[in-house]
Amino acid sequence: MSRSPLRPAIVRAAEQLEVAGVHSPHTDAEFLAAHVLGVERSRLALTPMVTAEQLAELRTLVDRRAERVPLQHLTGVAAMGEIDLAVGPGVFVPRPETELLFAWALAQLEAVGHEHRPIVVDLCTGSGALALAIAHARPDIEVHAVEIDSAALQWAQRNADNQAAQGDTPIILHNGDVTAPDILSNLDGRVDVLVANPPYIPESADLDPEVADHDPHLSLFGGRDGLSVIRPMIPTVTRLLRADGLVAIEHDDTNGSQVAALLGATDAFDAIVEHPDLAGKPRFVAARRTV
Repeated sequence: MSRSPLRPAIVRAAEQLEVAGVHSPHTDAEFLAAHVLGVERSRLALTPMVTAEQLAELRTLVDRRAERVPLQHLTGVAAMGEIDLAVGPGVFVPRPETELLFAWALAQLEAVGHEHRPIVVDLCTGSGALALAIAHARPDIEVHAVEIDSAALQWAQRNADNQAAQGDTPIILHNGDVTAPDILSNLDGRVDVLVANPPYIPESADLDPEVADHDPHLSLFGGRDGLSVIRPMIPTVTRLLRADGLVAIEHDDTNGSQVAALLGATDAFDAIVEHPDLAGKPRFVAARRTV
Protein backbone atom coordinates (compact mmCIF):
# COMPACT_ATOMS: atom_id res chain seq x y z
CA MET A 1 0.00 0.00 0.00
CA SER A 2 1.52 3.31 -1.08
CA ARG A 3 1.84 6.06 1.51
CA SER A 4 2.59 9.78 1.34
CA PRO A 5 3.85 12.28 3.95
CA LEU A 6 0.98 14.04 5.72
CA ARG A 7 2.60 17.37 6.56
CA PRO A 8 3.18 18.55 2.95
CA ALA A 9 -0.44 17.66 2.17
CA ILE A 10 -1.62 19.83 5.07
CA VAL A 11 0.59 22.72 3.92
CA ARG A 12 -0.83 22.51 0.39
CA ALA A 13 -4.36 22.35 1.77
CA ALA A 14 -3.78 25.42 3.93
CA GLU A 15 -2.43 27.35 0.94
CA GLN A 16 -5.51 26.42 -1.11
CA LEU A 17 -7.85 27.49 1.68
CA GLU A 18 -6.00 30.78 2.16
CA VAL A 19 -6.41 31.61 -1.53
CA ALA A 20 -10.14 30.80 -1.18
CA GLY A 21 -10.49 33.37 1.62
CA VAL A 22 -11.00 30.94 4.50
CA HIS A 23 -10.25 32.80 7.74
CA SER A 24 -8.23 30.07 9.50
CA PRO A 25 -6.74 28.05 6.64
CA HIS A 26 -4.02 26.14 8.49
CA THR A 27 -6.27 25.28 11.43
CA ASP A 28 -9.03 24.09 9.11
CA ALA A 29 -6.60 22.02 7.06
CA GLU A 30 -5.43 20.28 10.23
CA PHE A 31 -8.98 19.66 11.43
CA LEU A 32 -9.87 18.10 8.09
CA ALA A 33 -6.77 15.90 8.18
CA ALA A 34 -7.59 14.81 11.72
CA HIS A 35 -11.14 13.99 10.62
CA VAL A 36 -9.90 11.84 7.74
CA LEU A 37 -7.48 10.00 10.02
CA GLY A 38 -9.95 9.64 12.88
CA VAL A 39 -7.61 11.24 15.43
CA GLU A 40 -7.52 14.37 17.56
CA ARG A 41 -5.89 17.34 15.85
CA SER A 42 -3.23 17.38 18.58
CA ARG A 43 -2.16 13.85 17.55
CA LEU A 44 -1.53 14.51 13.87
CA ALA A 45 2.23 14.43 14.43
CA LEU A 46 1.90 10.80 15.49
CA THR A 47 0.58 9.91 12.00
CA PRO A 48 3.27 11.21 9.63
CA MET A 49 2.17 9.10 6.63
CA VAL A 50 -1.20 8.63 4.94
CA THR A 51 -2.57 6.21 2.39
CA ALA A 52 -3.51 7.19 -1.13
CA GLU A 53 -7.17 6.78 -0.20
CA GLN A 54 -6.82 9.07 2.82
CA LEU A 55 -5.00 11.66 0.76
CA ALA A 56 -7.75 11.61 -1.87
CA GLU A 57 -10.43 12.03 0.82
CA LEU A 58 -8.53 14.96 2.33
CA ARG A 59 -8.25 16.65 -1.06
CA THR A 60 -11.98 16.25 -1.66
CA LEU A 61 -12.82 17.79 1.72
CA VAL A 62 -10.36 20.66 1.17
CA ASP A 63 -11.95 21.39 -2.22
CA ARG A 64 -15.37 21.63 -0.55
CA ARG A 65 -14.00 23.82 2.25
CA ALA A 66 -12.47 26.07 -0.41
CA GLU A 67 -16.00 26.43 -1.77
CA ARG A 68 -16.80 27.86 1.70
CA VAL A 69 -18.79 24.89 2.96
CA PRO A 70 -18.55 25.20 6.77
CA LEU A 71 -15.85 23.11 8.40
CA GLN A 72 -18.42 21.66 10.80
CA HIS A 73 -20.62 20.48 7.92
CA LEU A 74 -17.64 18.57 6.55
CA THR A 75 -16.67 16.96 9.84
CA GLY A 76 -20.27 16.69 11.08
CA VAL A 77 -19.29 17.93 14.53
CA ALA A 78 -19.27 21.15 16.57
CA ALA A 79 -18.16 21.50 20.18
CA MET A 80 -19.79 23.19 23.16
CA GLY A 81 -18.32 22.86 26.61
CA GLU A 82 -17.18 19.27 27.03
CA ILE A 83 -19.49 17.72 24.45
CA ASP A 84 -19.52 17.27 20.68
CA LEU A 85 -22.72 17.97 18.79
CA ALA A 86 -23.85 16.57 15.46
CA VAL A 87 -24.48 19.44 13.02
CA GLY A 88 -25.13 19.84 9.32
CA PRO A 89 -27.49 21.47 6.82
CA GLY A 90 -30.64 22.71 8.53
CA VAL A 91 -29.20 23.77 11.87
CA PHE A 92 -27.17 26.72 13.14
CA VAL A 93 -23.54 25.83 13.83
CA PRO A 94 -22.65 26.82 17.43
CA ARG A 95 -20.00 29.54 17.63
CA PRO A 96 -17.03 29.69 20.02
CA GLU A 97 -18.35 32.99 21.40
CA THR A 98 -21.33 31.16 22.91
CA GLU A 99 -18.91 29.27 25.17
CA LEU A 100 -18.91 32.48 27.24
CA LEU A 101 -22.67 32.17 27.75
CA PHE A 102 -22.22 28.54 28.75
CA ALA A 103 -19.51 29.43 31.27
CA TRP A 104 -21.70 32.22 32.68
CA ALA A 105 -24.59 29.78 33.20
CA LEU A 106 -22.43 27.29 35.08
CA ALA A 107 -21.08 30.03 37.31
CA GLN A 108 -24.59 31.21 38.19
CA LEU A 109 -25.73 27.66 38.95
CA GLU A 110 -22.94 27.34 41.50
CA ALA A 111 -24.63 30.09 43.48
CA VAL A 112 -28.13 28.59 43.33
CA GLY A 113 -29.22 27.19 46.68
CA HIS A 114 -29.80 23.50 47.29
CA GLU A 115 -33.32 23.79 48.67
CA HIS A 116 -34.71 22.69 45.30
CA ARG A 117 -33.56 21.11 42.05
CA PRO A 118 -32.43 23.98 39.82
CA ILE A 119 -34.31 24.58 36.58
CA VAL A 120 -32.57 25.93 33.47
CA VAL A 121 -34.25 27.06 30.25
CA ASP A 122 -32.50 27.49 26.89
CA LEU A 123 -34.52 29.57 24.43
CA CYS A 124 -33.77 29.17 20.69
CA THR A 125 -31.72 26.05 21.36
CA GLY A 126 -30.89 25.17 17.73
CA SER A 127 -28.74 22.04 17.87
CA GLY A 128 -29.31 21.85 21.63
CA ALA A 129 -25.79 23.12 22.26
CA LEU A 130 -26.26 25.18 25.41
CA ALA A 131 -28.92 22.99 26.97
CA LEU A 132 -26.95 19.78 26.45
CA ALA A 133 -23.61 21.23 27.53
CA ILE A 134 -25.20 22.53 30.73
CA ALA A 135 -26.95 19.22 31.41
CA HIS A 136 -23.66 17.38 30.87
CA ALA A 137 -21.84 19.62 33.33
CA ARG A 138 -24.67 19.59 35.88
CA PRO A 139 -26.50 16.23 35.89
CA ASP A 140 -28.40 17.29 39.02
CA ILE A 141 -30.50 19.96 37.29
CA GLU A 142 -33.63 20.04 35.09
CA VAL A 143 -33.07 21.53 31.63
CA HIS A 144 -35.73 22.64 29.16
CA ALA A 145 -34.93 23.78 25.60
CA VAL A 146 -37.20 25.52 23.08
CA GLU A 147 -36.82 25.63 19.28
CA ILE A 148 -39.32 26.81 16.66
CA ASP A 149 -37.64 25.32 13.57
CA SER A 150 -38.64 21.69 13.06
CA ALA A 151 -35.45 20.92 11.08
CA ALA A 152 -33.25 22.27 13.85
CA LEU A 153 -35.32 20.42 16.43
CA GLN A 154 -34.52 17.14 14.68
CA TRP A 155 -30.82 17.86 15.14
CA ALA A 156 -31.43 18.81 18.79
CA GLN A 157 -33.33 15.55 19.36
CA ARG A 158 -30.52 13.56 17.75
CA ASN A 159 -27.97 15.25 20.00
CA ALA A 160 -30.18 14.84 23.06
CA ASP A 161 -30.56 11.13 22.34
CA ASN A 162 -26.79 10.78 21.89
CA GLN A 163 -26.03 12.49 25.20
CA ALA A 164 -28.68 10.52 27.08
CA ALA A 165 -27.21 7.30 25.66
CA GLN A 166 -23.86 8.35 27.12
CA GLY A 167 -25.42 8.73 30.56
CA ASP A 168 -26.27 12.45 30.71
CA THR A 169 -29.48 13.56 32.40
CA PRO A 170 -32.01 13.90 29.55
CA ILE A 171 -33.14 17.40 28.65
CA ILE A 172 -36.75 18.24 27.80
CA LEU A 173 -37.19 19.59 24.26
CA HIS A 174 -40.13 21.80 23.25
CA ASN A 175 -41.16 22.78 19.73
CA GLY A 176 -42.49 26.30 20.09
CA ASP A 177 -42.19 30.05 19.67
CA VAL A 178 -40.17 31.75 22.41
CA THR A 179 -42.29 34.89 21.99
CA ALA A 180 -45.62 33.07 22.54
CA PRO A 181 -47.42 34.15 25.76
CA ASP A 182 -48.04 30.54 26.81
CA ILE A 183 -44.71 28.91 26.00
CA LEU A 184 -43.53 26.83 29.00
CA SER A 185 -46.36 28.27 31.08
CA ASN A 186 -46.02 25.38 33.54
CA LEU A 187 -42.63 26.84 34.49
CA ASP A 188 -43.87 30.36 35.24
CA GLY A 189 -41.92 31.83 38.15
CA ARG A 190 -39.86 28.67 38.65
CA VAL A 191 -36.78 29.04 36.43
CA ASP A 192 -33.44 29.67 38.13
CA VAL A 193 -31.25 30.36 35.09
CA LEU A 194 -32.34 31.21 31.54
CA VAL A 195 -30.03 31.47 28.54
CA ALA A 196 -30.89 32.51 25.01
CA ASN A 197 -28.94 32.68 21.76
CA PRO A 198 -31.76 33.96 19.52
CA PRO A 199 -31.65 35.14 15.91
CA TYR A 200 -30.08 38.59 16.27
CA ILE A 201 -28.22 39.58 13.12
CA PRO A 202 -29.59 42.73 11.44
CA GLU A 203 -30.91 41.96 7.96
CA SER A 204 -28.46 44.35 6.31
CA ALA A 205 -25.37 42.62 7.75
CA ASP A 206 -22.65 41.45 5.37
CA LEU A 207 -21.96 37.79 6.19
CA ASP A 208 -19.33 35.26 5.22
CA PRO A 209 -20.48 32.60 2.72
CA GLU A 210 -20.26 29.90 5.41
CA VAL A 211 -23.00 31.76 7.28
CA ALA A 212 -25.11 33.36 4.56
CA ASP A 213 -25.21 30.27 2.35
CA HIS A 214 -25.38 27.49 4.94
CA ASP A 215 -26.85 28.54 8.29
CA PRO A 216 -30.68 28.61 8.30
CA HIS A 217 -31.82 32.21 7.91
CA LEU A 218 -34.49 31.62 10.56
CA SER A 219 -31.68 31.13 13.08
CA LEU A 220 -29.70 34.18 11.95
CA PHE A 221 -31.75 37.27 11.30
CA GLY A 222 -33.56 39.42 13.82
CA GLY A 223 -35.23 41.96 11.55
CA ARG A 224 -33.89 45.35 10.54
CA ASP A 225 -32.37 46.11 13.95
CA GLY A 226 -31.56 42.57 15.07
CA LEU A 227 -34.11 42.75 17.89
CA SER A 228 -37.27 41.38 16.27
CA VAL A 229 -37.04 38.17 18.33
CA ILE A 230 -35.32 39.53 21.44
CA ARG A 231 -37.82 42.35 21.96
CA PRO A 232 -40.99 40.18 22.15
CA MET A 233 -39.03 37.47 24.00
CA ILE A 234 -38.48 39.68 27.06
CA PRO A 235 -42.01 39.07 28.45
CA THR A 236 -41.37 35.32 28.23
CA VAL A 237 -38.10 35.72 30.16
CA THR A 238 -39.81 37.90 32.74
CA ARG A 239 -42.66 35.42 33.23
CA LEU A 240 -40.49 32.33 33.54
CA LEU A 241 -37.84 33.51 35.98
CA ARG A 242 -38.34 33.16 39.72
CA ALA A 243 -37.44 36.02 42.04
CA ASP A 244 -33.64 36.41 41.91
CA GLY A 245 -33.58 34.20 38.80
CA LEU A 246 -30.91 35.08 36.26
CA VAL A 247 -30.95 35.57 32.49
CA ALA A 248 -28.30 36.02 29.81
CA ILE A 249 -29.12 36.88 26.19
CA GLU A 250 -26.57 36.77 23.39
CA HIS A 251 -26.88 39.60 20.86
CA ASP A 252 -25.26 41.26 17.86
CA ASP A 253 -22.18 43.30 18.74
CA THR A 254 -24.09 46.46 17.79
CA ASN A 255 -26.96 45.83 20.21
CA GLY A 256 -25.62 45.44 23.74
CA SER A 257 -26.99 48.70 25.08
CA GLN A 258 -30.35 48.19 23.38
CA VAL A 259 -30.83 44.73 24.93
CA ALA A 260 -29.85 46.11 28.33
CA ALA A 261 -32.38 48.92 27.85
CA LEU A 262 -35.14 46.46 26.93
CA LEU A 263 -34.56 44.56 30.17
CA GLY A 264 -34.32 47.75 32.20
CA ALA A 265 -37.52 49.18 30.75
CA THR A 266 -39.60 46.41 32.32
CA ASP A 267 -38.72 47.39 35.91
CA ALA A 268 -38.51 43.62 36.50
CA PHE A 269 -34.70 43.35 36.40
CA ASP A 270 -31.69 44.72 38.14
CA ALA A 271 -27.96 43.93 38.10
CA ILE A 272 -28.05 44.41 34.32
CA VAL A 273 -24.53 43.86 32.97
CA GLU A 274 -23.18 43.95 29.43
CA HIS A 275 -20.54 41.25 28.83
CA PRO A 276 -17.90 41.45 26.07
CA ASP A 277 -16.45 38.53 24.12
CA LEU A 278 -12.74 37.69 23.98
CA ALA A 279 -12.27 40.31 21.27
CA GLY A 280 -13.78 42.98 23.51
CA LYS A 281 -16.99 43.26 21.47
CA PRO A 282 -20.39 43.33 23.24
CA ARG A 283 -21.65 39.73 23.26
CA PHE A 284 -24.37 39.10 25.86
CA VAL A 285 -26.37 40.91 28.50
CA ALA A 286 -27.10 39.38 31.90
CA ALA A 287 -29.65 40.47 34.48
CA ARG A 288 -31.41 39.38 37.67
CA ARG A 289 -35.16 39.13 38.12
CA THR A 290 -36.28 41.36 40.96
CA VAL A 291 -38.65 40.18 43.68
